[in-house]
Amino acid sequence: MLSRSIFTVAAALVASATQTAAFAPSHGVQQQQSRQFRSTELKMAGPAQVDLTGKVAFIAGVADSSGYGWAIARSLASAGATIIVGTWPPVLKIFQMGLKKGSFEEDSELPDGSKMVIEKVYPLDAVFDSAEDVPEEIRTNKRYAGLEGYTIEEVAKAVEADYGKIDILVHSLANGPEVTKPLLETSRKGYLAASSASAYSAVSLLQKFGPIMNDGGNMLSLTYIASEKVIPGYGGGMSSAKAQLESDTRVLAFEAGRKWGVRVNTISAGPLKSRAASAIGKEPGQKTFIEYAIDYSKANAPLAQDLYNDDVGNSAMYLCSSMARCVSGVTLYVDNGLHSMGMSLDSESMSDRNA
Repeated sequence: MLSRSIFTVAAALVASATQTAAFAPSHGVQQQQSRQFRSTELKMAGPAQVDLTGKVAFIAGVADSSGYGWAIARSLASAGATIIVGTWPPVLKIFQMGLKKGSFEEDSELPDGSKMVIEKVYPLDAVFDSAEDVPEEIRTNKRYAGLEGYTIEEVAKAVEADYGKIDILVHSLANGPEVTKPLLETSRKGYLAASSASAYSAVSLLQKFGPIMNDGGNMLSLTYIASEKVIPGYGGGMSSAKAQLESDTRVLAFEAGRKWGVRVNTISAGPLKSRAASAIGKEPGQKTFIEYAIDYSKANAPLAQDLYNDDVGNSAMYLCSSMARCVSGVTLYVDNGLHSMGMSLDSESMSDRNA
C-alpha cells in the first residue's frame, strides 16, 4: 500500500515544477536547503582529469540555483567550461536580478573556491521553433514585454553571433499542463503540449544548435523512470513525453553523430527534494510527498544513500567530457539503482521477511 502511494507522490513532485503556463525549467534539486556540494564532489574531478577549458556549454532551462541545470552548469564550470544559459522569459528578470544581487553566490562555489560565472543569459521559450511560431497572445503578454529573439532558432543564431561554435548543449526543460490528470483523462491538447515542450523541444534544440556545435560535442537531456515504468500520478502525457525523449535520444545519437560528430545522451535521475516540491501536498502530521519518495528510494534502492543534484551534475560532466567520447545514445540512471528493482522491499507482502 505504501509503495504504491510513494510512487504516486514521487511522480506528482517530479511533475510539479512543470505546471506553468508556458515553458519552465525542470526543477530536480538537492535534498536539503543547505548546499551539499563537497559531500558529493566527484573525487576524480578537476582540471587535471576532466579539462573543459575552452569549451562553451549552453544550458537550456536554468532559472535559479536549485535545479539540475544549475548543478550541471556548476560541474561543467568546475572543469573550465564557459557557461551560457537559456531562461524562460517570464522568470528571466527575476533570475537576472538574483545574479546581479549575488543571491546565488553560495551555490556558485566551485571545488577550488572560485565562483561559477554565467557569461550570458538568453531568454528562451523552447515551445517556439522560430519567430513565426509565436502567437499574438504571447507577443503581447506582459511577461514577455520588452523581449524578442526568444525562439530556439533565434537563440541559436544569437549564440553563434556571440560565440561562434559551442561544444555542449543541455536540455533541462519539461512542461505538462495536465500533469495531474490520469492519462485516461488527458485531453489531446494537453498530451500534445507535454510532448511538444518536453520531447520535441530537445529535437528542435539539436536541429538549430547542431550546425554550430564542434565535432566531438555532446547534447544531454534529463528524463525520468516514468518513461518505462508505470508511475501513478505522473499524468497528462508526461510519461509518454519522457518515453519519446529517450527514444529520440537513440535516433538523434545516430543522426547527429553521422552528421556533425555530436554525441547525444540522457540522464534519468531519482527523487530529489526541491524547494518547490517541499511545499506541495503536506498534510498535518505527515511528511511531504517528496520526503515519502526519498524514503521509498532509501528503503528499496540498492544504494541506501542520499541523492543530490550534484550527483547528476558530476555524471553530466563525465558524459560531456572526452572521457565519454565513445558513449552515445544511452540513458544513464543516476538513482542509486532504484530503476533496477522489481520488488518493493518495504511492501506489505514483504513485511514478515523484513520483520
